[in-house]
Amino acid sequence: MNIAVWLQRMAAAEAARPALFLGQEQVADYAGFHARAASVAGWLQMQGVQPGDRVGIFMKNCPDYLIALYGIWYAGAAAVPVNAKLHGKEAEYILQNSGAGLVFTSPGLTEAVEGTEAVVRCVDITGSDYAACLYAQPVAEPVFRAPEDLAWLFYTSGTTGRPKGVMITHRMLMTMAIAYFADVDQVSAGDQALYAAPMSHGAGIYAIQHVLAGAAHVCPVSGGFDEAEIFDLAAHFGRVHMFAAPTMVTRMTSEAKRLGRKGEGLRTVVYAGGPMYVADIVEAVEHFGPVFVQVYGQGECPMAITALPRHAVQDRAHPRWRERLASVGRAQSVVEVRIGTPEGELLPAGSHGEIMVRGDAVMPGYWNNPEATAKTLVNGWLMTGDMGVLDADGYLTLQDRSKDMIITGGSNVYPREVEEVLLLHPEVREVSVVGRPHADWGEEVVAFVVGDAQDAELDDLCSSRIARFKRPKAYLRIEALPKNNYGKVLKTELRERFKR
Repeated sequence: MNIAVWLQRMAAAEAARPALFLGQEQVADYAGFHARAASVAGWLQMQGVQPGDRVGIFMKNCPDYLIALYGIWYAGAAAVPVNAKLHGKEAEYILQNSGAGLVFTSPGLTEAVEGTEAVVRCVDITGSDYAACLYAQPVAEPVFRAPEDLAWLFYTSGTTGRPKGVMITHRMLMTMAIAYFADVDQVSAGDQALYAAPMSHGAGIYAIQHVLAGAAHVCPVSGGFDEAEIFDLAAHFGRVHMFAAPTMVTRMTSEAKRLGRKGEGLRTVVYAGGPMYVADIVEAVEHFGPVFVQVYGQGECPMAITALPRHAVQDRAHPRWRERLASVGRAQSVVEVRIGTPEGELLPAGSHGEIMVRGDAVMPGYWNNPEATAKTLVNGWLMTGDMGVLDADGYLTLQDRSKDMIITGGSNVYPREVEEVLLLHPEVREVSVVGRPHADWGEEVVAFVVGDAQDAELDDLCSSRIARFKRPKAYLRIEALPKNNYGKVLKTELRERFKR
């Protein structure tokens, strides 16, 4: 079944129910949301888009994001959402690798893609092509798709920094949505989903269950994360759900205290995407009340590995409440979670090892990458690359990562990707990029550099190649990188320097 059928059903049952908002202004009810998506699908078909084709979305958060997304699904195609924070060159690789022949864009991002060598047609949502989309002959209903058919091609990076396309199927998205109701939170037609985090990631995926429930979808006028704007919108709408990285939660707490706001109207804040320190979530609960829920997931099993529900986040009576609050909760209903060796051998409760997941929310593999798929899917299990401990009560605690990925402000940065850019400078002989602990962002990107290149030159080089959030916040000069007998850089030793 095509996931878009849920929108079609809601539009038929509750046509006049408010659906899309830009700030406090209503853009469409569910009948209008459905009609526009159906017209976009009809226009895509006129452009030759076939079921299974990939169509990109390189847009900032706005109501048209959801119209484009559901229009792609109505046409039977697969969406390729690209993080709006990425550099045009990075977006180019994703669009080329996915085989997307067309990409929906928003102002400021259209030029970034048009200036690359990506062979795609850009449809700017402020342009004439998109206006034609909205008035095209609509499809009669969403094109049938089998549960195992591709719905969303999500690009994540591996340890090499080369993006891999996670194949997310219609079954995976439906499974995730059902698990949300079972393990994370309930949604009613009187609720609102607020999109302050990128819709190309978890926030956008969470639109699905809100469509199923007939909730409203609210995009901030700013197009992103602004604490005061969030508080104003929550107070106006009254029953707001939102997805947030842990750093966003801590910034909301700090700003709410400064402004004297209590977060009125915030019903649920689901946090994920990086480490949440116990002291920070305790402070947030004390200030905002029991509105927080934690989930743990990956693109390979989107938002559906574990959950720590609000009663567990707010619990202070259980003798082990701190340990549980430091965990990422228990396995969601639709998956099995175990700890194992890198070879996929299961370990007993209490053992330290790699987190393994299996179930209908797990990907079938990476797009056109059988080698990476074989390394990640072992004996039916998803090898997450994250290390942790599963206690006897089923609570999973993340301990460290087997990969060198840096998580800064909820965004993933893969060191080798940054290193390869820095090594383009003729005065950089060697470089190693690691994460340094940061009070607000969780980690910040730091580069250890062997060579004489100036900081400003390195910044300019990064600006021309990679997204701003991936650029090192500091360049630390070093005579030589520490290495083992095999010549491998000892990043652990570099990180230890931050503890001295």
